[in-house]
Parts: sequence; C-alpha cells; structure tokens
Amino acid sequence: MSGTQSRSIALIGPAGAGKTSLAEALLHISGAITRQGSVEAGTSVGDASPEARERGSSTEINFMQFEWMGDPFSLIDIPGSPSFADDAAIALNAADLAVVVIDPDPARAPLAEPVLRKLERAGVPHALFVNKIEQARGSIQELLAALSPMSAAALVARQIPIRSGDRVDGFVDLALERAYHYEAGKPSQQIALAEELKADESDARFHMLEQLADHDDVLLEQLLSDEQPSLQTIFADLAQETASGLIVPVLFGSAANGFGIRRLLKMLRHDTPSPEQTAERLGIDGAGAQVLKISHAATVGRLAIARLFGGKMTDGAELQDSAGQTLRAGGLFALQGSATAKIASADPGAVLGIAKVDTAKAGDLIGISARPGGGALQADRPATNCAIAIAAKDHKDEVRLSTALNRLAEEDHALHWTQDEASRETLLHGVSDEHLNVVLARLRRRYGVAVTAQPPTIAYRESIRKPVTQRGRHKKQSGGHGQFGDVVLEVRPLERGEGIRFEERITGGAIPKQWIPAVEKGVQDATAKGPVGFPVVDVAAILVDGSFHSVDSSELAFRTAGRIAMSEALAAASPYLLEPIAHVTIMTPGSASSRITSAVASRRGQMLRMTSREGWSAWDVIEVLLPEAGLQGLEAEVRSMSQGMAFFETHFDHLAEVAPKLASSIVQRVKEPA
Repeated sequence: MSGTQSRSIALIGPAGAGKTSLAEALLHISGAITRQGSVEAGTSVGDASPEARERGSSTEINFMQFEWMGDPFSLIDIPGSPSFADDAAIALNAADLAVVVIDPDPARAPLAEPVLRKLERAGVPHALFVNKIEQARGSIQELLAALSPMSAAALVARQIPIRSGDRVDGFVDLALERAYHYEAGKPSQQIALAEELKADESDARFHMLEQLADHDDVLLEQLLSDEQPSLQTIFADLAQETASGLIVPVLFGSAANGFGIRRLLKMLRHDTPSPEQTAERLGIDGAGAQVLKISHAATVGRLAIARLFGGKMTDGAELQDSAGQTLRAGGLFALQGSATAKIASADPGAVLGIAKVDTAKAGDLIGISARPGGGALQADRPATNCAIAIAAKDHKDEVRLSTALNRLAEEDHALHWTQDEASRETLLHGVSDEHLNVVLARLRRRYGVAVTAQPPTIAYRESIRKPVTQRGRHKKQSGGHGQFGDVVLEVRPLERGEGIRFEERITGGAIPKQWIPAVEKGVQDATAKGPVGFPVVDVAAILVDGSFHSVDSSELAFRTAGRIAMSEALAAASPYLLEPIAHVTIMTPGSASSRITSAVASRRGQMLRMTSREGWSAWDVIEVLLPEAGLQGLEAEVRSMSQGMAFFETHFDHLAEVAPKLASSIVQRVKEPA
C-alpha cells in the first residue's frame, strides 16, 4: 500500500440493483481478486453466506479493500433490502463517499428515494452509478428527470451514452469531451466522437457546466462571457462540489460486463473526500477509531470493525474507550469479506478489525493513547415492529441461546431481544419477518441452537361493566385449628387506565387490621386471571365488612376469602374482553396508498388521517389505529404492495373492547390445548 490515506466508499441502493456485483467488479478490475464472483453462486468476496445465497442478495454488511493507481480504498457493501440495510447506518455515516447503485429503468427510480433521503439526512456526500446500462431502454435524461425531485442536490450527468440501435455500447465523457467504446473484459477504447453526437454532447456538457457554476461565481462569469473553462477548473469544481454535497455526479456502466468501472474508479480516486474531511463532518478531533460494527468471527473471535481517523494504529496499542478506560488492541486484522488477515499496523483512513477490545460498542470512538474530541457516532435505531416468541427446542440449550442472542444483537444494530414478564416469552424483535427468519437461520448455523418460533402472545385483558357486592367465606375444619376468613367486597369498574385499586372501609373491628393486607393479596390473586381467562384491569375493590374467628382466622384464610370474593364478584359483574390497540404510522409511496389502506381496513383498522410526506416525492403518511392482532404479517403485506419500500412505526395506544362474537372465538382459541 502507498502512504496515501485510505478512503472509504459505501455501496448502497435498492435491492437487485447490483451493489455486490459492483463491489466484485471494482475488486476484480483493481486486481484485488482474480475472479469476479456472485452472491447467487456463493462465490462473492462479500456476503457468501447460505442465507444470502438462498435469497440471491446480501443479508449483512461487508467490508473489503483494494488499491487503484497507488491509492488504497475500503468498500462498505450495504444490503439493498430494508430488512438488512439499517444495521449499516453507523458505517454509512463514517464513509467518505457513498455510491448509490440503481438500474436504468425510469419506472424503478422511486426505489432510490429512501436511499437518497437517508444520505441527505446523514450529510454523506454521494454519487449515482446507473448499473446494467446494457439493459437500458429509456434515456438517461428520462431517468434523471424521474430522480431529480427525489434529491435536494443537483444530479450532474458526467457522461452521455453512445447507442448502437437499442443497445448502449459506449459513452462520452463530458469533462474530457472524449468518446469511448465498451470492450467486454477490457478497458474501454477511445473512439472518434461521431458527428451526429456532437450537438448532444455540447448541450449536455454546457448543462453540466451550468450546474457547476451555480456554486462557482468565477465559472459562471466564464460561461456568461463565452469563455472556455480549463479542465483544471472543471475537475476542481466536480471534486469540491461533490465533497460538499452540493452536487450528485452521475455515471453509468455494467458491473457484470466490466463496462464503465475504470471510469468510476477514476472518479473515486479524484473526487472522494479525504478522511480528514469526513472526520471534520463527524466532529472527530484527534486520533481515534470509530467503531462501525461488532463481529464474532469463528477464527478470531470478537472483532470491533472500525474506521481509523487521524493516526496510525499498531498491534498491542493502548486505546481509550468512551469512558476513559484503557484498552489494548489484541490484534489487528485486514478485512476482505468474510476473510481476515493479521496485520502489524494500520494507517489513517483504514477500515480494520480490532480484537480484544471487549467494551467497545458500535458507534464508539476509541482514542489512540488519548481520547480524541467528539463522541459516539449515533444512528437511530430502526423501527423494529416485527417480533416472534422463541424458545430453545432442547432445554439444555437455553443458556447457549441467551449467549447467541446477545452476540447476534451486538452484531446487528437492528436486532434486539426481551423477556416479556407477563407472558414469560423470549421475544426477538427485528425490522421484518425476512430479517427475523435470517436471524433464526444464523442461530442454527453459527451457534447450533434450534428454536421454536411463533407469534407473540397478544396481551388481552378483561374488565367489568357493573358494580357488585360479594361475600367470600373460607371455612375449613379438619381437627385442631381450622381456617376461617369472611370478607365482603364492593367491586366496581374504573376509568380506562386506572389499574387495580384496593381500599378498606372496615368499621367496628369486623376484621382485625393485621388480616387486611392478606385480603388485598387475595384480590390480586383473583385479578391475575379473571373469569374470561385474562388479567383484569381497571377495577376497584373495597373491603367493607366481614368477620373473623379468634382461633381459626389466619393470613392464609383471609387471603383465600379475598380471592373467593373477588373471583365471584368479577364473574357476576358482566366481564368483557379488551384488546391492545396500536397507533400505526405507515410511510409509503403514493402509488401503494389505496392498496395499503384497504389491507389495514381488512385487519379491523380505523383510519385516522392520510397526509403527504413532507419533502418527499409523491409519498404519503397514513395513520391508523389497529388491533395488535392485526399487526401480525402486516410488514410483509405492506412491503409486497409497495415494491418493498413502505414501512411503518407503531406504539401502544389504548385498550378497547372486543366485539362479543370475536371475543368468544378468541377465548375459545386460547382455551384450546396447544
């Protein structure tokens, strides 16, 4: 490697656009690998896991490296599916430049909008690479016209295609004013610019210069004076305005055929911002390593995959974590997909794996010898609205299951797990059903833990309609001391959300004070499972009378009497079933809105409002109230209706009464043996 600082390039874009294929092409043409592989065949340097091969696309973020014309680069290959892309948010923010990979069909342009908006929010400079150009049927102008409303920065075409009939077989570089013909497996060959293309080239080049001049007064003066700007001026403006996020350069080619890859490499070499510029954007002041991801590799154990800023790191170096604790790098590793190679040191800008820094977490900034200025790199946790209840098939695997889940959640920013106290279920939360299915496959493959999985238990509750007064008496005589407790409860409904309330209004010593807490415990016992079969909510129980026996009364007797009185009161007070209702906010392309609202209605959803998504091109925000039972399978349904783009966020809103007929079927289903 040269002494030049390594620059980091993130490849991002919609699923199926060919990001991993582009990564393979960059590695192959630069000489980092000898053969270009594919995800489908399981031969890619990046994600060659069985889960990726089964789906034909990446399921996890991957890190690779190559060198071009003496300059080192690291690649961050981000999965296209929203089910797996959110784990890469921290790594994406720390990249110097993102290349958004799209296909040439203008009808599929909306698929790029979530990616473009994400990059704008993060402030990451980016370029567009139109892949599969040999399949293009529309014009680049039509594609850019479709994309322009989706980007705050101007989309600047740096090339125009050369066509032979319907096929694109070359391009014109607008900065250099040179024409090139694609050669399969070889560098493009420079050719003479055809006469019939000269007018189009001139118009396209002038438009490119006008876009650059929007941010360069000197260039604007030259254009107004009909002066020809120098190539040095043009290339300087392209680099500066790209780095500043003022423009989004657009190139095209074919990763599968190697078309346009060398031109993309030259753009990356000249126009990618430096690591110093990225550190400034991130607020990093000093020498440190930004942890991008935690990985548990079979051969080297736990690795903190980090981007190095502002200093060189050596094996065994003393580091400081965010709390000021001293860590020691227990080994440095170069990363090439799933392969790792031990290295003695790493230069600024490099992406590397650091072993044995066990307290480091994704997002942390680790200092070299001293803590640098700046804090953890935060990334919003994605909405994890999908959940499954899991349990180890073999009880002996329960400890291994917890260990495996902790490791998987540490690796995957979009995954977490909880223990539900009420249902006593282990809940695995993820972005989508697809995401959770991949996690279960990893549990089996990596850790040898097989689990059962089912939808989480719905937290049904019950309450009562009318007040009742009920006596509960527990009397038992079986030789020696007996048991005697006698209580009278007034039980009445409360407003929603008030919970369970217990009071006592005993007069005249009908029940001694020491037994009243036992009565309250009995009431709590009865409300744990009411007559309908679920926990009781929003009920008041008032102890108003009773009696005792000087010898046979005890704590147990009065607890039992309280439970009897409360159970019988609840059964007599017209109990009814309640279900949790969620407030669901769905973000979707407008083209799918009507289908999604119909789907929600079929799940007993109540429409609240639909508005335009501010700042987005033809996207809607749909707000509904939906029974939590209706959330099961909703994520997959809304994605299938929206080309995989729609997503939703949800939170508990309130409990609502279930219609009697539906309540009967729910109660019957719950009572049926598993």
